Amino acid sequence: MNMTITKEAASWFKEELDIHEGDEVQLFVRYGGDANFQRGFSLGVAVKPREEPGIEKKVDGIVFYIEKKDLWYLDGEDFEIMYDSEKEEIAFLHGKAD
Repeated sequence: MNMTITKEAASWFKEELDIHEGDEVQLFVRYGGDANFQRGFSLGVAVKPREEPGIEKKVDGIVFYIEKKDLWYLDGEDFEIMYDSEKEEIAFLHGKAD
């Protein structure tokens, strides 16, 4: 299972969350929302230090990660976080990664 975050997506996070090199961004499972992974669940975002990361990727000095307890959400599949310029927001794509 691989995770990819495009440079454009990392830039979006920097601007929207006012984060800088050395910060850590957690992607966590939350109930509800509209996502293309697990029905009835979606990914939330928080700026906080890692505890037990299951997967992580460093882009532009920022660590993006998902804790081990939330890996079930990805179903063992690769995924990509990209910037959707038409919607001007990030998009989570299941089954995509480097």
